[in-house]
This record gives sequence, structure tokens and C-alpha cells, in this order.
Amino acid sequence: MNKVIITVAPTGAWPTKENNPNVPMTPKEIANDVYECWQAGAGIAHLHMRDDAGKGTMSKDKFRETVELIREKCDIVLNLTTSGDLNATDETRMAHLIELKPELASYDAGSMNWMHTSLFLNPPQFLEKLGKTMAENGVKPEIEVFDAGMFYNAEYYMKKGVISSPGHYQFVLGAAGGTAATVENLVYLKSLLPKEATWSALGIGAGHIPILFATIALGGHVRVGMEDNVVYAKNRLAKSNAEFVERAARLIREANKEVASPSDAREILKLKR
Repeated sequence: MNKVIITVAPTGAWPTKENNPNVPMTPKEIANDVYECWQAGAGIAHLHMRDDAGKGTMSKDKFRETVELIREKCDIVLNLTTSGDLNATDETRMAHLIELKPELASYDAGSMNWMHTSLFLNPPQFLEKLGKTMAENGVKPEIEVFDAGMFYNAEYYMKKGVISSPGHYQFVLGAAGGTAATVENLVYLKSLLPKEATWSALGIGAGHIPILFATIALGGHVRVGMEDNVVYAKNRLAKSNAEFVERAARLIREANKEVASPSDAREILKLKR
């Protein structure tokens, strides 16, 4: 309970080098970035891929190349996204899980309006297929919760046996169309969790720091990185994803807690390697 896992989300599907020139985009850039974050204390890396034009893609080849490059460098736990390309099919959102069998992958537990411009679709039929595919391939779902309804959605799929209980939850706060990144909202979402569950949280943009502090204080794990925030401080772009990880590690130690290693993360989350 005294060890805190730092997840780094280095790329995401949307930030570009125009937003911050230090956003890693290619498999080699992402792998080198993740290695630096592992050195700084990250136990998990949450990975999105970009195509050659810099747009989000579910390309199995890009995932394979990136995973192989990271595995040559370090033992960080890999958490592969199942979203990030609004044109992806159900099949392309799962194909890399079947081939690469990561220890973790995202399970976005519901649909929502996305950034007031589009739809983020995770309909019931897809969630059932995704849960079954994860179970068959030994992949633990990280249940992404953008609002309270997604928590109850996940509870339904647990009761139905689609995903296993207790779950590991990621509270995603501050996405336009989802729950705002406030400490009050974080406390409420945490109150819904069963005692045996593990959880992490992040705040997008300006909500990054309040949610980071509050999550550490409330006993959760944390996520940082340029998927969620390209600005390190007011009017100052982040120099690297490792800079975010280093700050999180300092805050964890200041709270008299320990930064969890990848081995610790595997034990805490009961992962199958």
C-alpha cells in the first residue's frame, strides 16, 4: 500500500510536435522516451501509435516495432491502448492484443461525446468482444472511467463475467465531454470502488497538478505524460516525458511513499507476464 505506480503516457493520439516539439511520434522516439521514463521511475508505459503522417493509428506493425524496441531496453510494464483512431474497426482495435499479448490494455467502459467534435464509441457489443479477447490472451483490462456511468458499466460486465473482478481502474478527468478534473470529482469516483480494487488517476491539462497531488494523498497510483498534458508549468512546455515522471517520483517520496518498480507493479496489479 505504500508503493505508488507511475504510469507514463508519452504520446496519445492527438498532441503533435506543433503543440510541443518533444512529443515522441515514431516507434524509435517512443521507445527511447519510455526508456528514459523507466530510468526516472515509471513502472508502466501506456502506448499509442502514430502513422507516418503523425495521426493516431492502431497499426499492428507500429505496435510490434515499438514493443520490440522497448523490450530491448527495459522491463517496464506495457499497457497498449485499444483506442486513439476514430476510424478503427473493432478488429483493428484488438488485433495487436492477440499478437503481442501485453500485460495490460485499456478498456474504455462506455461511449461519450469527445472534445465536443466527435463520438468516442465503445458500444456494448464491442465491450463484450474486447473483454473476451483480453481474457483469452491473458491481458488485464485497465478500466478507463471518464465519468461515473462508466464505472457502473464496468460493474455490469464484471457481474456478467466479461471482465474479472476486482478491477484496476484509471480515472480520466478533464476530457471535454467527460467529468471535470476536480478533487471533489476524484473523491466521489474513488468512493465507488470496491475495497479490493486498484486505481490510478490523471488530470488533463490544467487539472494535472491538483489530481496528481490528490491521488497520491488518497492512496492511488498516478499517470503523467504528454498524452494528457504538454505543459510542465505555466507558460513552459515540458522538456520531456521523463520530466513529468521525475516530478511525480519526487512528490511520492515527499509523501513518505515509495516509487513502485515494474516488478512491484506486476505484484500490485497481479499481472501475468
